[in-house]
Amino acid sequence: MLNVERLCVKKDGEFEVLHECTSAKNAGVKKQERALYEQRTQQNLQKLAVMQEKLYADGKEGVVVILQAMDAAGKDSAVKHVIGALNPQGVDIVSFKQPTKEELAHDYLWRAVRALPTRGKIAIFNRSYYEDVLVVQVHHLEKTYRMAERCIDDDFFEKRYRQIVDFERYLYENSYRVVKIFLNVSKERQKERFLERIDDPAKNWKFSQADLKERAHFESYQKVYRDVIDATAKRDTPWYVVPADQKWLARYCISEILVNTMNEINPEFPELSDEEKAGLAQCRTLLTADSQEEKEKNKK
Repeated sequence: MLNVERLCVKKDGEFEVLHECTSAKNAGVKKQERALYEQRTQQNLQKLAVMQEKLYADGKEGVVVILQAMDAAGKDSAVKHVIGALNPQGVDIVSFKQPTKEELAHDYLWRAVRALPTRGKIAIFNRSYYEDVLVVQVHHLEKTYRMAERCIDDDFFEKRYRQIVDFERYLYENSYRVVKIFLNVSKERQKERFLERIDDPAKNWKFSQADLKERAHFESYQKVYRDVIDATAKRDTPWYVVPADQKWLARYCISEILVNTMNEINPEFPELSDEEKAGLAQCRTLLTADSQEEKEKNKK
């Protein structure tokens, strides 16, 4: 099986080796192994369901899963097929779209802070604050910001990289795990999926002409992604570069990454004190007595 630690970027300079990893083939996975990987994915989802309940009951750590990718890389599919196996009561799913007027009037991390889950829950960020160093950088949108001139300088994005690293360290030190996943789709596979959306009436709604405008910047995005991942991959808040040309492999990788994260957290159901256990025993006695009284009444 593919060891997802091979896909993990924890420090500067590692992404260059991984950036071509888009398909099962160049990830070293044979297509005839698909059934085995799908079976492992289902096993992982069953494990996640159990561990999520413990995480929720324990209430000590929160998990923030960040999904970043080019269009048609499979973010929504991953949410549906992997995260969909979890109890929705313990999961928050947040889609970060183009910032609203209100959001633009605040610092760029403001909307992310508002979306953080309570400890014990899992939040899925479908895109995230990383858009503010990705889309903004590719299209030079920082020049349109209403900010003091001292803030818009040549080091604008380097400062944002530092701020993001500091923010994620802050979250880690306040009992949150930040899991960052880049679904790495090839340009050819993206084209195939765009054509599927155009040709299939049931998928027409997924396609926008704006997608083609962004596709024209594919190579620019690849370079910026490489820079961003290199700058923000740290030991406690690493990036995972997941091959996304085959959705079944991407789903396996995401499920495996989440299981590994949960194993690191190792949540357990809360242990009751002796006094609380005594209280439970007393409640059990009372309930048993009630049941006996009901039986006696029914006999009469």
